[in-house]
Amino acid sequence: MISIDRADLAFQLHDVLGLARLSAIPRFADYDREAMDGVLETAERIAMEHFLPHAARLDEHEPTFVDGKVEMDGAVADALAVYRDAGFFGGAFDVEWGGTQMPETLRVAAAFVFSMANISTSAYPFLTVGAARLIESFGTDAQKERYLRPMVAGRFFGTMCLSEPQAGSSLADITTRAEPQEDGSYLMVGRKMWISGGDQEISDNIVHLVLARIPDGPAGVKGISLFIVPKRIVGEDGTPGERNGVSLAGLNHKMGYRGTTNTLLNFGEDGPCRGELLGEAHHGLSYMFQMMNEARIGVGMGATALAAAGYRASLAYARERPQGRPAGAKDPATPQVPIIQHADIRRLLLAQKAAVEGALALCLYCADLVDRAHGDREAAIAKEEALLLDLLTPIAKSWPSEFCLEANKHAIQILGGYGYTRDYPVERLYRDNRLNPIHEGTHGIQGLDLLGRKVGMGGGASVKALAGRIMADVSAAHQIASLEAFAEMLATELAETVATTRRLAVATANEPRLALANATIYLDMFGHVVIAWMWLRQATVAARKLAEGSGDENFLNGKLSACRYFFTYELPKARTQRALLESLDDTTLAMKQEWF
Repeated sequence: MISIDRADLAFQLHDVLGLARLSAIPRFADYDREAMDGVLETAERIAMEHFLPHAARLDEHEPTFVDGKVEMDGAVADALAVYRDAGFFGGAFDVEWGGTQMPETLRVAAAFVFSMANISTSAYPFLTVGAARLIESFGTDAQKERYLRPMVAGRFFGTMCLSEPQAGSSLADITTRAEPQEDGSYLMVGRKMWISGGDQEISDNIVHLVLARIPDGPAGVKGISLFIVPKRIVGEDGTPGERNGVSLAGLNHKMGYRGTTNTLLNFGEDGPCRGELLGEAHHGLSYMFQMMNEARIGVGMGATALAAAGYRASLAYARERPQGRPAGAKDPATPQVPIIQHADIRRLLLAQKAAVEGALALCLYCADLVDRAHGDREAAIAKEEALLLDLLTPIAKSWPSEFCLEANKHAIQILGGYGYTRDYPVERLYRDNRLNPIHEGTHGIQGLDLLGRKVGMGGGASVKALAGRIMADVSAAHQIASLEAFAEMLATELAETVATTRRLAVATANEPRLALANATIYLDMFGHVVIAWMWLRQATVAARKLAEGSGDENFLNGKLSACRYFFTYELPKARTQRALLESLDDTTLAMKQEWF
């Protein structure tokens, strides 16, 4: 029942973003439209033939912990071997290290396809690419040869080891130690928790990137350093040798992503554990934020993919499932109609479409900002786009994680009783997606990041840059009569959001606990305005193509209807949220813990 909507991907990538322009940039010279379409065709074929078939089985038979090792379905290794041989591990990296210098927007679109098919198996390359990019950015030439090259080739996998059992998201409280040795290496001692991909027998090696403290370093987050800790020590010839002192203490059993090993790891408990400092000492958290920010956008795209899979499955079901008759049809002898003919089912489908295609547009837009940095452009524009990416990152992570989860709920509702059985994939997709509001920083943490840090960057320069981009698209939409009301509505919502942001900035300086008490509400409100912008961009292109007589009329009218739905049903919620924010309501602060 799960299928890939290649028409929507093509519309978003080429009609809205104009991705073919990237082939004019030397780094992406090999990627004209034909090449890009070929990458997505290959991704779809591999996803449907090698990832999708074992997705349900992997969920039912999760990895197990046997004699200190992980045992899992062999189809995972087989699928990732096909993925590796097709070059997808190395897509984002320089030719120098064995990569193909694929545009980030195209790489993210391909990841979307694989995640739709099987999010658990897709998690291994997702983590590996993020870890490899850190080594590419901050590693020595020797470290790049030893670790980056085999990761780009898909022979070594990677992880990020941040959390600890006693610390969770509070990284200032981590206790893992790195003891300096005379040869320049470090002995690692400590425990890490919730490590996705932390152990498996699929790859030749696992490269753990571990946050730890060097003795006598500064307290708090300023004293955190980043280390490369391989599962197996890599010899001078690049071959993995003896086992390092990283031991698997156990597996966490989750409600979703059940096919991805999630581990508790002990460092230095059953033997010496060797690590290498990555970059400079005490800069570990700033380095890791590069991977975390990339991962946050990746989590948002994963949430979007899971919702897209649910949407496509429930749409197919609604078209085929006969039940009931139209309102006003009294004769029970008349044939039943497919449930898609009922207005409430169409409402649930529109809600899914609006969430999925709006979130996909945002994640692709963020990836396009990364690609634009490779062009020869003015420094001021590059700085503005870097600010935009920083500002949009918590939204790109959290809006899809929260509201695409709602889309998965709607998919279950459409299937009725069948929806919560394992006969259909939608209950699994919902469970998978429920993890994403927690992954890579909870929904609440993203709200604090957005309101407490991001909107104030550069004295408000990031918000000013975003407002400029939105108003440029509002002006374009104003030229189309059918979109004029939506353009005006977005302009008003934007102006009021900026005004609320300014008031909250003043309140944050004076009463930070009160101003930030409803930061999560602010995140949702801001996200709705951003997604409305994404829909206005799509609708503008769709309306123009309809006027020109180009493109599929049903597809384009579907875009316009989804835009109308979002502006009519979803965007007005931002007004209520702003009213609450403006009041500086203290309900949550006033509630004493003893009263619960």
